[in-house]
Amino acid sequence: MGEGTPVVLLHSGVSDRRGWKAVAESLNTAGCTVVAYDMRGFGDTPPTDAVFSHMDDLIAVLEGLELESAWIVGSSLGGGVALDAVLIASHRMRGLVLIAPAVSGAPRAEHLDADTGTLAQMLEAADAAGDLDEVNRLEMRIWLDGPASPEGRVRGAERDLALAMNAATLRNATPEGVGVSGLDAWGRLDEIRLPTTVACGELDVPFMVARCGELATRLPNARLRMLPGVAHLPYLEQPAVVVDLIADAVGLGDRSGNETLA
Repeated sequence: MGEGTPVVLLHSGVSDRRGWKAVAESLNTAGCTVVAYDMRGFGDTPPTDAVFSHMDDLIAVLEGLELESAWIVGSSLGGGVALDAVLIASHRMRGLVLIAPAVSGAPRAEHLDADTGTLAQMLEAADAAGDLDEVNRLEMRIWLDGPASPEGRVRGAERDLALAMNAATLRNATPEGVGVSGLDAWGRLDEIRLPTTVACGELDVPFMVARCGELATRLPNARLRMLPGVAHLPYLEQPAVVVDLIADAVGLGDRSGNETLA
């Protein structure tokens, strides 16, 4: 491993490590040592019939790379993995950057806003029909564009990559709940005292925006950063904004362009 500040990037449940490419390149230029990997069932890592947890895999990666401690950046599913892991191995972590994270043990949303509710019903029907292309389209409509935004708000190479990453995950057909830790991070947030940045795109699903606000309030050493003009996957839409977010959290200062940070 390099000698820069170690940063581990954990992807969401609708993407894989490729989604971090632009962010990782900028962080490496800034003097960080960046690790990004495909969790089991995502990208180039095939699903498995073995019993496992993504949390244990993260800890094993840190140990295998002989990282005494690292900053963990987790998006959605990856954020939930980070929160679980810090409860077990906080000594391996310097701090957290959580982008609209899942949280084990958190209550499900009781009521969805109208836009998300309509899309969720369409998604359920497409899933029941086994129409993976339609499932992929609708999931990108929710998570990439944002449920209240017009379909196709995010275009070009970014959308093509998002669709390709999620299509690979859908083909793997990993059952929901595989890889969970069994922990209740939601009920133990007061134990997580590492410096934490909770970030959320303003165009994300409204219940996710609200949950991020509550999470930042309940974590003892957290701050909230709202990201304007983006939804659930801001590192695909505006990687420079996410680089700034991470650089600020880990102490590299503000960033503009590709200059090495002091």
